Amino acid sequence: MQSRSFTLLLAMRSATLAAGFVPPPASSISGAVGTGLSSSRTISGSSKLNASTMKELAEKVLVNPKFPDAWPFSPEDFMRQDESDDTIFYHQPRLVYHIDDFAVGALTKYYAENFKDGDDVLDICSSWVSHYPKDFKGGSVVGLGMNEYELSQNKQLTSYDVKDLNADCVFPYDDESFDKVTCVVSVDYLNQPQQVFDEIARVLRPGGECIISMSNRCFPTKAFRIWLQTNDLEHIFIVGSFFHFSGQFDPATCEDISPNPGRSDPLFIVKAAKKSD
Repeated sequence: MQSRSFTLLLAMRSATLAAGFVPPPASSISGAVGTGLSSSRTISGSSKLNASTMKELAEKVLVNPKFPDAWPFSPEDFMRQDESDDTIFYHQPRLVYHIDDFAVGALTKYYAENFKDGDDVLDICSSWVSHYPKDFKGGSVVGLGMNEYELSQNKQLTSYDVKDLNADCVFPYDDESFDKVTCVVSVDYLNQPQQVFDEIARVLRPGGECIISMSNRCFPTKAFRIWLQTNDLEHIFIVGSFFHFSGQFDPATCEDISPNPGRSDPLFIVKAAKKSD
């Protein structure tokens, strides 16, 4: 009998083949770890492709994807190298960017093109900066994160709450409270994504969007296992599957907004709108 992880691997391989891309073997992916923004932050598996090819392939991954019939992940897929209490790891404030300045600029520009003044926005896995446009005039702009000092320094938030979503996935907000939910380069740390994406759907208003931004950098000891074993295109498929298996979102799409491919951090947006019916 095939394992759920093997079924998922076949599905990811099918999606990336349909996009015209042949993923490298798992052994080369798991070994593709380079130097990150600090000694503890490294680059997860990615492939060397020219910029136009990578953009085309990335944006095809979620076009008619062949998802498995049922949730394909096993609990082992979401195990981490460091399973100690996350509050220990995130206790020390880190007032640094986790992607480079070029990628930050690309993300802020994307938000400027997709936010509307008056939007109520929830930023999960939030920190001292949300990368929203400086002139964004939001309604309720709420941060949900792990470190109170970091959140207190985020000048774009109207309020914040401290919570470890890996310990308790329930958001402390009413149903249909927000127009947008954002998560910046942190989805790979959520070890109960099915429950978290259900919560995202619960707090979004019908038609509201969840915007997940991803790069290839992570704290490897806290990223879940399957993320470290896969590459950028497969990460897109994985996050697309989180939306799909929630059953509460329209089909997810991907945009590659990498600002200087090959010369700065890559940046991918996977987003989906909550179903209106």
